[in-house]
Amino acid sequence: MSPLLPPLLLLLLSTQDALALRICSFNVRSFGEAKKEDRSTMDVIVKIIKRCDIMLLMEIKDSNNMICPMLMEKLNGEKLVSVKRSYLYRDHQDGDEDVFSREPFVVWFQSPHTVVKDFVIIPLHTTPETSVKEIDELVDVYVDVKKRWKRENFIFMGDFNAGCSYVRKKAWKNIRLRNDSSFIWLIGDGEDTTVRESTHCAYDRIVLRGPELIDAVVPGSNGIFNFQKAYKLTEEEALAVSDHFPVEFRLRTSRAITSNKKSVTPKKKKPRRS
Repeated sequence: MSPLLPPLLLLLLSTQDALALRICSFNVRSFGEAKKEDRSTMDVIVKIIKRCDIMLLMEIKDSNNMICPMLMEKLNGEKLVSVKRSYLYRDHQDGDEDVFSREPFVVWFQSPHTVVKDFVIIPLHTTPETSVKEIDELVDVYVDVKKRWKRENFIFMGDFNAGCSYVRKKAWKNIRLRNDSSFIWLIGDGEDTTVRESTHCAYDRIVLRGPELIDAVVPGSNGIFNFQKAYKLTEEEALAVSDHFPVEFRLRTSRAITSNKKSVTPKKKKPRRS
């Protein structure tokens, strides 16, 4: 069986005129050779990814490094962001080693076309049984990155397994990422990021830190993308893609990037609860 790779941040090339930068997180569930060879499933996966300008993909199983190059061949267009720096967080704190089942691969993005010009993404895909501790430990990753790069704008996102039996209500008091009001959670506890009709769990999350970044979020843009409903799939067809729905939000651009290079002021949307 192919090994389970760490979460992967794809820097996507948007094919659409952009009024905002869409940032997404998606657990594709066992994304390996079988899905790669299933044309109908791959068509849906590519459509989901193409909606986004930055996409965090999880559960890629690809020992031959074929899936990512194949995806990039299918994605083309205008480059909206660039990578400034990146590093793998090493979980070697004295007395608190190896908390993360998958150590976060941290990426610092530069985004010249958005109101906020740079931000750091810290991805996380937890093991369900240790999700409380892993989510809490993201604060230590934040402290490490802030000291290293002196940045202010942070996005934490991924499959946190942050719901149902994995993070019960009484456990939230032990999670610093929740208790510190400077961290803003864009996906609420009552949301359902699962495809199966028999489940209702907010496993996948997005958390922000940094006033400039938070102010740059397009009101009402944070939420779940229900690809089953959007693409008129049966539950069985949707589950062939994943048992998770993507989560997402958008950042306001300083101007729209259009083919004729004209500047367009984005329209404001009424806010809605996440």
